[in-house]
Amino acid sequence: MPGSLRLTRAQLAVVLEHARACAPEEACGVLAGDKNGSVRHVFTMNNSAGSSTFYLMDSREQFRVFDQIEKEGLELVAIFHSHPHSPAFPSGRDTELAFYTDSLYLIVSLMDNKSDCRVFKIVDGKVEEVEMIIVDRQQTE
Repeated sequence: MPGSLRLTRAQLAVVLEHARACAPEEACGVLAGDKNGSVRHVFTMNNSAGSSTFYLMDSREQFRVFDQIEKEGLELVAIFHSHPHSPAFPSGRDTELAFYTDSLYLIVSLMDNKSDCRVFKIVDGKVEEVEMIIVDRQQTE
């Protein structure tokens, strides 16, 4: 699991735009990239739960995204979702349902008409914040 999440301003803008477009429901998606945590592709997804308090990725859409990640030789770097009315911190449900222990979790809060983003490792119910690094462009390996 990467020790930080590295994404471009443009990639973060896609995440924020998706979160705002889905409000008042939670938005969700996947960030794919390399094993060091550098994002190469943002996949916005539908919240099939249609809820403002939790998200559920559509299983068929999730399968297609994970298949594309594998075909492109990328890694699952992070799962992202929004909290339209609460802080950018994992809820009890978020912690309980954090099944991808090798993935980071990016949470976007839209509370008070502001955008706050934080990144976490969630393993065995333990939540640890990690650094989010915003760059102008990703370096290629």
